[in-house]
Amino acid sequence: MLFLHDLRIAIRSLWRVKTLWFTVALTLALGIGANAAIFSVVRAVLLKPLANRDESHLLYIRQSAPGLGVENATFSVPEIKDIGENLHAISKLGTFSTIGFTVVGLGTPREIPAGVVDGNYFDVMGLSPVLGRLIGPADDGQNAPGVVVLTYNFWREAMHSDPNVLGKQVRLESYSGARSATVIGVLQPSVPYPVATEIIANVVTSPHHLSATMVTGREHRMTEVFGRLAPGATLDSARAELDTVYASMVKSHPEVYKSGDRYQISVKRMHEQINARANTILWILFAASGLLFVIASSNVANLVLARTVRRESELAVRSALGASTTTLRRSLLAESLILCVSGAVAAILLAIPMVKVLAKYASRFSVRGSEISLDFSLVWFGIALAIIAAVFLAYIPRLPKADSPQGGLTGRGTRVAGGSTRRLRVFAVTQIAASFLLLAGACVLMKTLFVLENTRPPFSSDKVLAVNLPVMNYGKTPEQVRLFYHDVERRIATLPGVEQVSSGFSVPWRDEQALNIAFTFAAQGARRADGQDFRANFRSVSPGFFATMGMPLIAGRDFNDDDRDGHERVIIISQSLAKLLYPGQNALNRKLWWTDGVMKFIGISQEPRRIIAVVPDLDDENLIPSPAMTVYQPVDQEWSSGRLFVRSKQDAYQLVPAITQAIHQLSGDQPVEKPSTLGDIRAEVLAPDKLNAVVFGGFAAVALLISVVGVAGVLAFSVSGRTREFGIRMALGAQRSNILKDVLVDGAVMACIGVGAGIVIGAAATRAVDKYVTALNQPGILAFVASALVILLAAVLASAAPAARAARINAVEALRTE
Repeated sequence: MLFLHDLRIAIRSLWRVKTLWFTVALTLALGIGANAAIFSVVRAVLLKPLANRDESHLLYIRQSAPGLGVENATFSVPEIKDIGENLHAISKLGTFSTIGFTVVGLGTPREIPAGVVDGNYFDVMGLSPVLGRLIGPADDGQNAPGVVVLTYNFWREAMHSDPNVLGKQVRLESYSGARSATVIGVLQPSVPYPVATEIIANVVTSPHHLSATMVTGREHRMTEVFGRLAPGATLDSARAELDTVYASMVKSHPEVYKSGDRYQISVKRMHEQINARANTILWILFAASGLLFVIASSNVANLVLARTVRRESELAVRSALGASTTTLRRSLLAESLILCVSGAVAAILLAIPMVKVLAKYASRFSVRGSEISLDFSLVWFGIALAIIAAVFLAYIPRLPKADSPQGGLTGRGTRVAGGSTRRLRVFAVTQIAASFLLLAGACVLMKTLFVLENTRPPFSSDKVLAVNLPVMNYGKTPEQVRLFYHDVERRIATLPGVEQVSSGFSVPWRDEQALNIAFTFAAQGARRADGQDFRANFRSVSPGFFATMGMPLIAGRDFNDDDRDGHERVIIISQSLAKLLYPGQNALNRKLWWTDGVMKFIGISQEPRRIIAVVPDLDDENLIPSPAMTVYQPVDQEWSSGRLFVRSKQDAYQLVPAITQAIHQLSGDQPVEKPSTLGDIRAEVLAPDKLNAVVFGGFAAVALLISVVGVAGVLAFSVSGRTREFGIRMALGAQRSNILKDVLVDGAVMACIGVGAGIVIGAAATRAVDKYVTALNQPGILAFVASALVILLAAVLASAAPAARAARINAVEALRTE
């Protein structure tokens, strides 16, 4: 009951200093709420177990070729067979190939991301159905009927959890042909990997996967491989066994695995592979939130201790009137509890929307972003910390004793304040050091964002509309498919507001899989110093593509309608490739031919091709462009289309309804999807970098604001404690400007010490992190200097109000008060 009485008195007391109450509660809310939200993300993405059975036994196997600059070369069917036949530490392999299907029979026809798997895949992955069954060994083989499994999210969102979906007949269209299939099941909720697929089908649904070129082509790689550890086996034993088997395979086929390409194999646990992209960024974000918590805690300690010191006279009076030390401690504890608990409650209210924002942020780095919700375990932990902090803040201050001279009323409050001020300065310096680290990190991200924002492609991207127009070849010959795209281009070219129309195989910055196609080649009169073949990106485009993009030819002519199958094979190359092949020479009319072994498997001739033009570099993969080594082929000679490009004279989006109508007049079931300007596509790709800068910049801004409050509070407290000193100095002739300068210098000194401590801590942390994280952008001198200047400026501004107050002290009034 006594403590309840103390709580009521504490509430009345704090209500008189509402600004302090609000500041402490908000500071704690930011510290605890940010940490709870970010830990929720870290736990859901990095720490939460997968839904897969015995996930610790689930492996991801990768082949790479550093000599070719290929991080993930995937595997071919012969390679998978060679590896799988000689493994003992890995009990079974499962395969997955990414493919784009246009699905007819599940609502409006549309192109969706899909996967083609073998009969072992789901068993190896340790997944189960929530409806029907999954693909098994009986679904393998060329004579097996086509079957499809829907992912849980697709079934729930696109099919509205319809239980009658089982048994539905669908048609799956791909670039290699069309096949029918039956829906046999719905997959349990799980992490989609390696891509966010919506349906998964058996191999027979993809004609290309059944072709002899796919089955026998060792260099025809397009399959991901997963494995499951055998009972009693370890990851190290599996790695050693894979290395041995792979080395034997490489040795047996020197014509495929050239020494300069440096082919190699690696294996890691599936959980680690899924988190690879998100791991670094989320742990850095968690560290940033930890710094914010340190800053918030230091500031709260500052404010509460400063209030306690200011109340020394009041506490001395209460002690002189008979209040025991226990009574005084209890009253301080009541105030601290109210401050800290109110902050913890506010933290919960703040953490809930923060988690929603961070979940969208995390989804750009991890496929597990959709699983995130607020983890209340850290919220309760934060509340427990707040209560401990309340006890700490109540029992740390020294209290006056009734048996001291005059019950503590000796007029020595300023001397007591001197020791307290030193403690407060330590807290303020801690805040400044942590704020400096956050600011330096934010500066790196801001610099990256600035470079990205100011880097522009070599054409006006806002006027170019890209539309997905997937190939529909059911009941059509290749010639009919080709003529359909010609008809589409001709019809859209006549629409009002259209300046130019063309087609191609991939959309810049969006079609990641198609943009990752590169092949080796040789060129007439050109030779590399190491004797190896050249390598270039492969692009298939129609006549008028460069005019649509607004890229004038540097030399030569564009493709035309005569550049089709059966005529002379021609190509256009990028400017950087021309300079590499023929420095200081004319590249036109030189011959180039593909030497990559995969060509014979994908229907592209290795005949010589004449260079008819050179165009400016278009790095359609990276936002910060690098020299583009690109070879463009006319789509009518080889390969296929599937993407439409329209240059508009007006707002490009106003053309979408007319374009859709024109295409549907030619083919009623033709999907017309993802209409977007290249400018908006580029902005979408840029979004993760913007989010990085906004999130870290937000942390830095909040940390700086809290630090400013801390510095201002320390100096205000210092000024109140030095009132007598200032009065005496002014009585002895000191100028107000001198008093003002002293307080400003005091704030600047604290800032300098904090910045110095931040530099030392940052350098030590950088060396420690470098041992584990290699791809981390380190703050440069500019980031450190900019952060230091911001901190110093903020400290001077925070010092201005206490300094002005000190300069306005009336000497007579100050001495009379003493």
